[in-house]
Formats: sequence, C-alpha cells, structure tokens
Amino acid sequence: MHPLIAQLDTALRPAADTQHAEKMSAYMQHQLHFLGIPTPARRALSIPFLRPYYRADFAEIQDIVLQLWGQHEREFHYCAIDLLGKARRYLPASALPFLLDLARQHAWWDSVDGLADVAGDLIRLQRQDQPQVLSQIEQAVQHPSFWIRRIAMLHQCGWRAETDSERLFRFALTLAPEQEFFIRKAIGWALRDYARHAPQEVAQFLHLHGTQLSALSRREAAKHLPVVI
Repeated sequence: MHPLIAQLDTALRPAADTQHAEKMSAYMQHQLHFLGIPTPARRALSIPFLRPYYRADFAEIQDIVLQLWGQHEREFHYCAIDLLGKARRYLPASALPFLLDLARQHAWWDSVDGLADVAGDLIRLQRQDQPQVLSQIEQAVQHPSFWIRRIAMLHQCGWRAETDSERLFRFALTLAPEQEFFIRKAIGWALRDYARHAPQEVAQFLHLHGTQLSALSRREAAKHLPVVI
C-alpha cells in the first residue's frame, strides 16, 4: 500500500459523521458509501498529504489513484480526483485513456464530472503537441458506456474562447437521439456553458437544430440566453 493511503485514512476517518454520511448517500440515490465529510473539511484534511504528489511521476500518481479508487468510501475517490486535478498540468497525454477507464469504475455523475474536468484540461493543454488526445475524445463520443460519452460531451466546459464549437455542436447532435437522462443533461450543460461566452452562436444552433434535441437539453442550453428558444 502506498503510504499516502494510510495517511489519508488516518486523517479522514476521525472526521466521519454517520448522520451526514446518510444524507450524502441519499443525495446520490444510495449508489455510494460515504464517511460523511463535507468537501471543504475533506480538502482541509487531505490537501497537506496530497500536495507533495502534485508533480509526482504519472506512474506513481496512477498507483495512488487506483488505490484510492479501491477504497470503500467516496471521500477517498474525491481525494483521487483532487490529486489528478492538481497534477493535470503535468500529466502526459497517455493519461487520458486511464482517466476514461477510471470513470467507468464506481461510476456516478459526481466522479464522472470530476474526471471530465481533468480530462478536459488535459486535452486543452495537450491538443497542439499531442493531437492523439483529440482522436481519443472523438472515439469516446461513440463509447458503449454512456458515462464515457458524457465525458466527451462535457470535456470542453470552461474552455470559453478556446472551445471548438464545431466539435461541441457535432457531439451534441451525435448524442441528441439518446434517451439517457445523464446524456441529455450533459448536452444542455455543455451548450449552456458555451453560451456564457458565445450566446449568439448557441442561440443560432438552437434555432437551427433545437428540434433535434430533447426538451431537457434545450431547456438547459437556453437557461441563460436573453431570449427563450
């Protein structure tokens, strides 16, 4: 076992709150087990132990993350995502398949969306020098797992002026026929995020293609637009 796992275990378990853990589990539809530690407290307890590994070799980060992911309680998975997020500028392009595979394990929207943020940053930082990350995300939108398809839809959130709008809109139309709630929600969220930067472009897309999207996707996408589509 990597020594960091024992350090985090010693730091987090005394802060467990069974009542709060039940509330957290209920919020996640009882899909997951929790210690019951709110995010600010968890990060305050864990960051001093995670910080020395922000620039560790990817092989060591990968080992730590897999061991954290193997723990029963969700807070350890969140620590793994926090570590990946802080290390994202130093991750190699080869980390993307690892992130996508990790997202399928103990999968729920919280971990998938956290990993989507990390994967998106990795792609944004590496796409010029390591264009294979773009081909990998193109493959991801066709992946059998809807969680991986969700990451493909969400990976440009926060990119603003760097957003590839052609890819964003194409992915939205590719996934539009799906019935899965988490995909329909992701389409709307990704479009809404880009609308903060380019409202006219998103409004035009909805005007031309809105009927191809679900009502949920349209509603989420248009939430902050000046006119209702």
